[in-house]
Amino acid sequence: MNKLKTMLCAVFTLLLVNTTATADSSNFAGPYVGVTGSGYGLQMDGESSTVSDSLAATERDSVSLGQVAPVTGIELGYAIPLGSMVLVDIGASYYSGEAAISHFGDDNGETQGGADVSFKVDDLTTYYIAPSIALSDTSSLYVKVGVSEAQVSVTGDVTTPGDLSGTTWAMGTRTVLESGIFIRTEAGYTDYNGISAHGKGTTVSADATYSAEPTIAFGAVSLGFRF
Repeated sequence: MNKLKTMLCAVFTLLLVNTTATADSSNFAGPYVGVTGSGYGLQMDGESSTVSDSLAATERDSVSLGQVAPVTGIELGYAIPLGSMVLVDIGASYYSGEAAISHFGDDNGETQGGADVSFKVDDLTTYYIAPSIALSDTSSLYVKVGVSEAQVSVTGDVTTPGDLSGTTWAMGTRTVLESGIFIRTEAGYTDYNGISAHGKGTTVSADATYSAEPTIAFGAVSLGFRF
């Protein structure tokens, strides 16, 4: 992931140095609103562990899940010119969609820790800043970094973990027409903090622990309007 961040910054810097000063950043300035369609690939690597009384040892079970799903969202932002070619976008986006990871029990619906347990992640929100350079009077290129949040819910007799937080890195282009309509294309990823929970002791043993590490890679297309 660090190599990807370095590559994004290097490409952006190279274009900034070599782009001719014929573009006008004011063509992109001002508030904007957009509707986004995105393809999300979510990878969650999970692990559960329980203490077996018969073996007096800790037993672990790992599970990995990859899901690809279309999601839709909205974005609001403001583009501020910093020079004839350079500007910065400040905004927020919200996506509606969900993905789940489950630690399944045996044929009787039970594990060493108890019944099945699953985590669900949904309602993704990102607050971002995106330094941009104008490549022409209608096209710009940007690198985005943002703080992302997502809600987490659980199914099963386990504690509910806190909501997710993480960092989003992305790179994209925006084309703005004279009417103010714009098209944005973007690709990036979000690396979230881990999810963890433990059994409450009813159907899932209090000694049982569950965890998951979510990462999202995405490609998005937005259609919006600059005021």
